[in-house]
Amino acid sequence: MGHSFKGLTAWQKAAELSVATYKLTSQFPDAERFGLTSQMRRAAVSIASNIAEGYGRSTKGEYYLFLGHARGSCCELETQVFIARSLGFGTSMGLDATDHLCNNVGWLLGPLMKSIRPAKSSVP
Repeated sequence: MGHSFKGLTAWQKAAELSVATYKLTSQFPDAERFGLTSQMRRAAVSIASNIAEGYGRSTKGEYYLFLGHARGSCCELETQVFIARSLGFGTSMGLDATDHLCNNVGWLLGPLMKSIRPAKSSVP
């Protein structure tokens, strides 16, 4: 591995996604502050955080597990963006930008996970 998780494109895009999500949700109704706004923000921050935490773990297996958590949070956020759009929350441009970044991060996580996938044991 390199010197820092900050050099990973997946982490950089995930951090960008967190910022985009905060900007998007700042336009949501006040009544959603403890609902969809909070859920989306936590999911977005979780993506970058899990990439970083996994990077700092001791083994590739642990790293792989945390990347899986990041991918799960990415899918969660993608679902929440869909729901926000269906409810008419946010601007079309903000929703599109967040959705695009979310898809991009999800796509970047696949090859990263493949590159560090733990070897399967030959013992059953």
